[in-house]
Amino acid sequence: MAAPTSSHFALPGWKPGSRSGLARRGLMLVLSSPSGAGKTTLSRRLLAADDRITMSVSVTTRPPRPGEQDGKDYFFVSPERFAALRDNGELLEHATVFGNLYGTPRQAVEDALSAGRDVLFDIDWQGTQQLDQSAEQDLVKVFLLPPSAADLEQRLRTRAQDSEDVVQQRMSKASDEISHFTEYDYILINQDVDDSLGKLTAILQAERLKRRRLTGLASFVKDLRDAL
Repeated sequence: MAAPTSSHFALPGWKPGSRSGLARRGLMLVLSSPSGAGKTTLSRRLLAADDRITMSVSVTTRPPRPGEQDGKDYFFVSPERFAALRDNGELLEHATVFGNLYGTPRQAVEDALSAGRDVLFDIDWQGTQQLDQSAEQDLVKVFLLPPSAADLEQRLRTRAQDSEDVVQQRMSKASDEISHFTEYDYILINQDVDDSLGKLTAILQAERLKRRRLTGLASFVKDLRDAL
């Protein structure tokens, strides 16, 4: 049986050939935070508001939570299949979080970036460090902080997806995760999701306009100067 490859994992909502204006290479927008700080809600709001960015869907060995769909929230795979993807170099990054394996399929992301599409990543600091080593020029890193420890604990309990032991593990791990804030380009304190969405949108718009991402700019400027 052939080893599984990342070409099996398509990005939801992405269609090729959707560029407009000057040619632009897409960017990788990483949004990291401790569990419960609101990055999933913020990610969904951004994706609903902007059709030029699509979500990177990770593969994971953890079981689905209630309401999660395979291929939309995650690709749920066996440890054996995950190992084959990792060993074949088919993952851009991978990490172990709370005993489960997570990784980003490579080919779908690279296809989207080459077509000028942006890709949103919901990954932790371990995965972000790996992307920073292999794709620094494409990467925009945003870290989301809760307004307080009490607020973080309340959010974890309110969502009622985890046992008491898991809630305590997540609270204990949050301090270590937050200590990596200096590795990120931007910091958002998620006091209000509408305010955070506005700031995240502003970051994305500014990063899209950076000169190094406009792959057709040199030709455009040459033609403009020749016409003057």
